[in-house]
Amino acid sequence: MISTRRTLLAALAAVGTLASLTACGGGSDDGSGSSDASGGTYTFWDPYPQFDASSPWGKLVTECGTKAGATVKRTAYDTTDLGNKALLAAQQGNAPDVMLVDNPVVSTLVEAGILNKTSDLGLDTKSIQQNIIGAGTIDDASYGVPIGANTLALYYNKEVLSAAGVDPASIKDWTSLTAALQKVKAAGKKGITFSAINTEEGSFQFLPWFWGAGGDLTELNSAKGAAALSLWKGWVDDGLAPKDVLQNTQTTSWQEFATGDYAFGENGTWQLGNADKAGFDYGILNIPAQNGGSAPVPTGGEFVTVPVQKDSARYDVSKKIVECLTNDANLLATDTTLMYIAPTATAQAEQVKANPKLKPWVDAVAAARGRTSGGLGSKYPTISEPMWTAVQSALSGGKSPQDALDTAQSSAEKG
Repeated sequence: MISTRRTLLAALAAVGTLASLTACGGGSDDGSGSSDASGGTYTFWDPYPQFDASSPWGKLVTECGTKAGATVKRTAYDTTDLGNKALLAAQQGNAPDVMLVDNPVVSTLVEAGILNKTSDLGLDTKSIQQNIIGAGTIDDASYGVPIGANTLALYYNKEVLSAAGVDPASIKDWTSLTAALQKVKAAGKKGITFSAINTEEGSFQFLPWFWGAGGDLTELNSAKGAAALSLWKGWVDDGLAPKDVLQNTQTTSWQEFATGDYAFGENGTWQLGNADKAGFDYGILNIPAQNGGSAPVPTGGEFVTVPVQKDSARYDVSKKIVECLTNDANLLATDTTLMYIAPTATAQAEQVKANPKLKPWVDAVAAARGRTSGGLGSKYPTISEPMWTAVQSALSGGKSPQDALDTAQSSAEKG
């Protein structure tokens, strides 16, 4: 049992912070609330320490508790810290009543026996987009309700492309994208920036290219996976992408793109507000698959979950809190604040009506897939870490893409 707990803790640590919203600092570790089954205090944990009690998010959590007839005691942690604390709290029998967790963590917590099925709680998830709720679905059962989703696309600088004679509409696949990068370099500007850092952010950013080549996470070292890594290595070796992608987080990669010197920046929905402040005209392209069309992209975002409690009478109030947080009206407000795409068609339509710039992101999310989907579940972290290590090894010149992925596959099989 101890070894299982250690494995789960290691898996949670490996998931890391996805920087869907960069969390700075954390909340206080003040444990669980009272055991009153009716009314009383209900504890709520989330990964948004950047939002205090006076923020729209903080107020919504409080209001949803009030509507459910309870007082909500909210504690905010950074993403990784929250997952680890959730596992420990469950082992000690004092898990929070409601918890918002990063979607790759859901399967790990389910394996630990910590979360309730939405069907057991009577939560209705029929209106949730299937590929979004898929990130929190294990063996055909969902274990939470997504608050929203974010994903990746290519931001492009219209001025840089125009000066290089590149029509963004001509970019359909890897060949045409690489040709565009070469034209941009020849015109004296910089090509593309992304994050290849040795954390989950690096895997998150590599996945569209890996999946876009037809790669399968259970076979990292296939020729398809090697093609994706060779693409990135070729860009770095040829000066079409900077060498500092090895250290770039998604935040620092965005800062490079925001200088105005780069043609393209791979980044997420959450940068839209910053894009509007960048001082140059930009556009958004879906990341192209190797041979054309849009590459599958990973879904980011969090799920509202209800941890297992000794006193099952508490679930009724917890359910009401979850329903309040995830009704269409509140989802619209929350996802606007977070720059997420709502998980329901109704709320998505309202988002696009209010902000037409979200339309490409709605399309991108529709084509996205969960990192833990397809039966991977808690195995994903033991695959992701070897994958980001392979990316680091290949881009730094330590190993060829194929050798790096051979090593990664061997490590994943041992994990």
